[in-house]
Amino acid sequence: MYNLTRRHFVKLTGGLAAAGLVSPMFPTLGRASQGKKHVVVVGGGYGGVIAAKYIRMADPSVTVTLIEKEKLYYSCPLSNPVIAGFRDMKVQRWGYENLAKHGINVQHDEVVEIDPVKRSVSTAKSASFSYDKLVVAPGVDFKWDAIEGYTEKASEKIPHGWKAGPQTLLLHEQLSAMKDGDPYIIVAPPMPFRCPPGPYERASLVAWYLKQHKPRSKVIILDAKDKFAKQPLFVGAWKELGYNIEWVPVNEGGKVTRVNADSMSVHTEMQEYKSSAINVIPPQKAGKIAHAAGLVDKTGWCPVNQKTFESTVHKDIYVIGDACIATAEIPKSGFAANSEAKIAAAAIVAAFKGEPEPDPSYVNTCYSLLSPDYGISVAAVWAFKDNAVAKVSGGVSPEKATPAFRKQEASYAESWYQSIMVEMFS
Repeated sequence: MYNLTRRHFVKLTGGLAAAGLVSPMFPTLGRASQGKKHVVVVGGGYGGVIAAKYIRMADPSVTVTLIEKEKLYYSCPLSNPVIAGFRDMKVQRWGYENLAKHGINVQHDEVVEIDPVKRSVSTAKSASFSYDKLVVAPGVDFKWDAIEGYTEKASEKIPHGWKAGPQTLLLHEQLSAMKDGDPYIIVAPPMPFRCPPGPYERASLVAWYLKQHKPRSKVIILDAKDKFAKQPLFVGAWKELGYNIEWVPVNEGGKVTRVNADSMSVHTEMQEYKSSAINVIPPQKAGKIAHAAGLVDKTGWCPVNQKTFESTVHKDIYVIGDACIATAEIPKSGFAANSEAKIAAAAIVAAFKGEPEPDPSYVNTCYSLLSPDYGISVAAVWAFKDNAVAKVSGGVSPEKATPAFRKQEASYAESWYQSIMVEMFS
């Protein structure tokens, strides 16, 4: 059984907050702040959209402008089944049109400059927005210079698939077209990176596909690490499901040092690997605008106040989601971004009202599919105690479970996805 039962998890996170539907951190919901305030939110993903909505819910007198370059959002969580061919990409696609009914001004534009002194944001379309508070949720960018030969141009032939959309479909096309007997190669990045279990879920679902359609092929994971998230559960499931997966950790020569898109090959210090289907997930850093605005430290990520997610570099700027440094335990995940957005929103509204910021709770749940009917998960709750983030409870799926239990976990993954996306875009 879980160390953290589902009933206990819901109780700890404020009832429906565990499903991403409400938040217990807004005791003054609806009471207006003094004077007209303007919050600009940069980035329309799991963090940015929720921050915009919850600020408006908590104080409708606040003007909220959400700036997002793309008109459609493609969710990374649950995009791996698209690669394996049992999920339609349309299910991953969401639009921003419903945010207007919440009073959110959505601007489809790209932020190119943030001026923390003038408190202004400039965009590629020459627009300028002044702000009282700024929320930056830019997601991740890639360190294109980290692996020799792996450039943005090279990713058009050897895709990363770590931003859902065309890259996801390209991976599916390569998987479908590869010859039976060729290896499917996945290059996993070093920590920290978006969605730590993601490469291993992807390997599992590719192996599920290969088992049915190309039984002479196998998955090779070349890893820059010597361990990975939910490892015992993944490894046990690979044996149970009869998957042909070879994991090569860093201490056995798994670190890829060079990529050649022309020859469709990757090179470690010990060996060359070639295939018609290669997925390189490069090392990552905070999104581009965070670097341009000087919000990052030497790690390439954004340091923040753990209680409010306000930047420790620039006052009145809050950084949430994958780009920020939360804690060593809180992963870069969609649910974590959702939780951080609510904490930042509550802190911003409290500041406008001249009230102390509420004590936050932090929540994460992460589901991984290993086949259409086989799911595993991890869940955790943290609280702010003694000026630090402390884990309250948590647990993972049991290593031994019935097929019915694993199937139920897979159904929970879909329920989680639908509930959190409806919360964002309805």
